[in-house]
Amino acid sequence: MSGPAREVYEALRGWWSRPDGPIVVRTSGSTGAAKDVLLSHAALTAATNAAANRLDGHGQWLLDLPPDRAGGLMVLVRSVAAGTSPVLTSDHGSVTAAVAALSEPRCFTALVPTQLHRLAMSGELGSLTRFEAVLVGGASLRPDLLLRCAEEGVRVVRTYGMTETCGGCVYDGHPLDDVGVRLGAEGRIELCGPMMFDGYAGDPELTARVLRAGWLRTDDLGRLDGDGRLQVLGRIDEVVVSGGVNVSLPAVAAAVRLVPGVADAVVVALDDAEWGSRVVACVTCQPGAATPSLPRVREVCARTLPRAWAPRSVVRVAAFPLLPGGGKVDRAALAALAADER
Repeated sequence: MSGPAREVYEALRGWWSRPDGPIVVRTSGSTGAAKDVLLSHAALTAATNAAANRLDGHGQWLLDLPPDRAGGLMVLVRSVAAGTSPVLTSDHGSVTAAVAALSEPRCFTALVPTQLHRLAMSGELGSLTRFEAVLVGGASLRPDLLLRCAEEGVRVVRTYGMTETCGGCVYDGHPLDDVGVRLGAEGRIELCGPMMFDGYAGDPELTARVLRAGWLRTDDLGRLDGDGRLQVLGRIDEVVVSGGVNVSLPAVAAAVRLVPGVADAVVVALDDAEWGSRVVACVTCQPGAATPSLPRVREVCARTLPRAWAPRSVVRVAAFPLLPGGGKVDRAALAALAADER
C-alpha cells in the first residue's frame, strides 16, 4: 500500500468490508532487501482485537507514522475496525495541534523512539498525556526517555513485532492473547499466533525458511525472565566477533549512552585487519558538550561490560541517518560514515 494517509484509510475501509485477498506491505529494508509481506484480513483482525483487549478497548487513533509501513498501517486498521476517524498529524502540522483535534474520550497513538525524543526536546511531551496509551516500537527506547515520559504522565507501552506479525504483538515484554513466544537456537526469538503473515509475495523459498509450522523465526535475540517476560537483546547480525570475542553491539551502545555529554549512541562494526571487526561508537552529543575521548568511553563501558567489548574508535555525528519512515537508523549508511571518519 502506498499514497497519502487519507487515501490509504479510504482504501482500507473498502477492502475491510469486502476483502479480495491479502494486502501487500513492504518492509522497511532495515535488515537487508525490502520484502513484500502478505497480510490477510484474518491476521489483521486478530492483531487488532488482541491490541484492543490489551488496551481495554478501542478508541480514536492519531497517525504520525507513514501509512505504508506496519506501524502506521495498523493505526489505520484499528481505526477502520473501531469505526472511528483517525486524526492525521499531516493535516494539522504538528502532534500538539493534532492532539487538539481528537474528539473521542479514549485516544491512542503509535510512535517510534525518534519521534518521542523530538517531542521531549521541543517541550511537547506533555501533549501526549491525552492518550490512554502511546505505543512505541520500531527501535529500542532509552531508559532515561522512558523515565521522563513516566514523570510527565505519559503512558508508554513498548511494543515488539514486525511487519510479518501485523506490527507489535508483544507489549511491555508480555505477548498479546494467543501469541506464542519461544527462544530457538542461540536465543533467536520465535513467534506464533493468528496475526502471522501468509508469506512473502513471490518468494516461497524465503517464506518456507522463516515460517515453519506456524512459527516465525526472527533475526532477533532475546531472553525470557522467570515470569515469561521477553527482553529483546538485539539482532543476530548485531553480535560480532572482535579480537576473537563475541560482542553485542546494542549492549555496547547502551553503555556508551552513559558517558557524560553523550545524547545518543549507535555502535557499528567495521572490517579490520587486526581485530576482524572493529567496534566503533557513533555518538551525538548534548548541546555544548565536547566529543568524549576514546579512553573515557572505554572506561565507562568497562564498568558494566567486559573490557574487550569496549569500542576501539569514537565518531561524532550531527545526526544518525535514518531509513524511510524516520524511525530506524540506516546502519549501512552510518557504517560508511564512520569508515570515512577513521
